[in-house]
Amino acid sequence: MKLTTLAVAVATAVATLTGVIAPAAAQTAPAPEKPKLVLGVGGKNLFYYLPLTLAERLGYFKEQGLDVTVTDFGGGAKSLQSLIGGSADVVTGAYEHTIRMQAKGQEIRAVTELGRFPGIVLAVRKDKAAQVKSFKDLKGMKVGVTAPGSSTNFFVNALIAKDGLKPTDVSIIGIGAGMSAVAAMKKGEIEAISNLDPVITKLVQDGDVVVMADSRTEADNERLLGGNNPAAVVYLKADFIEKNPETTQRIVNAFYKTLKWLQTATPEQVADAVPPEYHLGDRNLYMAAFVASKPMYSATGVIPEAGMKNALDMLVRFDEEMKDAKIDLGRTFDGRFVKKAAGAN
Repeated sequence: MKLTTLAVAVATAVATLTGVIAPAAAQTAPAPEKPKLVLGVGGKNLFYYLPLTLAERLGYFKEQGLDVTVTDFGGGAKSLQSLIGGSADVVTGAYEHTIRMQAKGQEIRAVTELGRFPGIVLAVRKDKAAQVKSFKDLKGMKVGVTAPGSSTNFFVNALIAKDGLKPTDVSIIGIGAGMSAVAAMKKGEIEAISNLDPVITKLVQDGDVVVMADSRTEADNERLLGGNNPAAVVYLKADFIEKNPETTQRIVNAFYKTLKWLQTATPEQVADAVPPEYHLGDRNLYMAAFVASKPMYSATGVIPEAGMKNALDMLVRFDEEMKDAKIDLGRTFDGRFVKKAAGAN
């Protein structure tokens, strides 16, 4: 009898404590200010944006209490426009957009790095390879990019500037980021291409192109761009970050968990996680492309200062608008949120 009474007393005490503790714990994690979000991206199927697809497919946004609608555009320039225009709340896009927009008086800030370097490849059509021995030989050629003004366009501009050419010395043509890009090369609509995996691996395996410049590995980035060059990031308007700190934190939490998942993921796991149409009709090709691109993903989500400087130096080389711009690189990346995400994991 005494034992039963004791058990009841203990159960009552536990229930009482639970009732006290649960609300207190809930209070330490405030609700997101804006749980429903529109996220813009330019070429979601590309490996450049793989962390976004995985965060969505693995349920990490939902886990953070976020309802994220992803709007996929033809290229990064268009997703940037959606943020500036107010139709998107957040963008996964190229880091250099934060620099360029600051020069234009717009405060856009990255909150986490997804790619340590671009992962972009410049390749020339196979029948043109013999006459293209250096970047200057691209003069007058039609070069396909995901979209004009996107990171694939910047990559071309940066490389031809090394050989003294201007952006206007080549014809830039937007060809998208999937099978449309593959088709443009196969049909002979372009003579060179600046794109990413799985598009590049598909064209290489089919024997359609010869690679001129590859930014998927650390060694190649050192040779081409002088070292780390932050690529895909998550960026928002500065005023959105300040008004919605909890929402921003949860966005970063989801991406940070994705980056950690990617560090140990096998090609098979990645192929299973993405929509089958991302495989471009060949699952083995997709897995091979992942192996080629895996080194580019950030392990920490933090943009190093040296990388920021490299990105700025690259833009200054070819963009007349950037020559005299006064850029405060410290305002292009807000590291508070990724630091907190790392501390919680």
